Amino acid sequence: MSYFKTSSIENRENIKLYYEDYGTGDPVILIHGWPLSAQMWEYQTQVLVEAGHRVIAYDRRGFGRSDKPWSGYDYDTLAKDLNDVITGLDLKNVTIVGFSMGGGEVSRYIGNYGTSKLKRAALISSVAAFLLKTDDNPDGVPQETFDEFKAAVRKDRLGFLKDFGNNFVNYDDNKDKISEAQVHFNWSIAAGASPKGTLDCITSFGSSDFRADLEKFDIPTLIIHGDADQVVPIKPSGEQAASIVKDSRYEVIKGAPHGLVFTHTEEVNKILIDFLNN
Repeated sequence: MSYFKTSSIENRENIKLYYEDYGTGDPVILIHGWPLSAQMWEYQTQVLVEAGHRVIAYDRRGFGRSDKPWSGYDYDTLAKDLNDVITGLDLKNVTIVGFSMGGGEVSRYIGNYGTSKLKRAALISSVAAFLLKTDDNPDGVPQETFDEFKAAVRKDRLGFLKDFGNNFVNYDDNKDKISEAQVHFNWSIAAGASPKGTLDCITSFGSSDFRADLEKFDIPTLIIHGDADQVVPIKPSGEQAASIVKDSRYEVIKGAPHGLVFTHTEEVNKILIDFLNN
């Protein structure tokens, strides 16, 4: 529908983000996962608008229909983009919902900018709290895994994305819940993303520690994670985030993969709408 000029400049041009804005009421901003776009929220947008919410979904820089700059894929810059959207559209009483990599933007936004303009926050299959395995984060993912991701993207990005897309939804286990056509559509969205952005974001979500950011959450927070997530393991992410964010609502969906918005759509939507309405 529209393009929003951020305050970030590359080659003398303001970087523009594509966004769609529907409905009325307090705004709900949907922040997509890697390597998709706001189109991943198709099955949430309609029900949220029909439930009485204003829904704003934008494509992260480098992805979907937004500009594809060479740099700026670190979380401080991505959170700044989110802040530009909130301030530029003069939004208040905002609920920010982040899926997977988008949960990092939610976390870093609150860490850097606080919650004065927010009403609620939600983390769905989120990379927060901390994905990387370290001495003080033993349940995390080994660095070698992210190195393998980057090597595969450099060698055969489209082939990697096909395999990743199947793992995204545990396709072999969920063929009764998601069509091959939807998996291919997800691949086509990811295929159109910036190769540089796709690569740089692996470093960002694979190495960013959001534990200090989560400690600054002081608004109602929903955390949803599937216990069959093979992309973002539940222990260092959803489980750890729930232990840090005080009084958070933690919902574990049994048997759900990483891309549970596609495979367990009704369950996710019910939880999300209940959270927004209460």
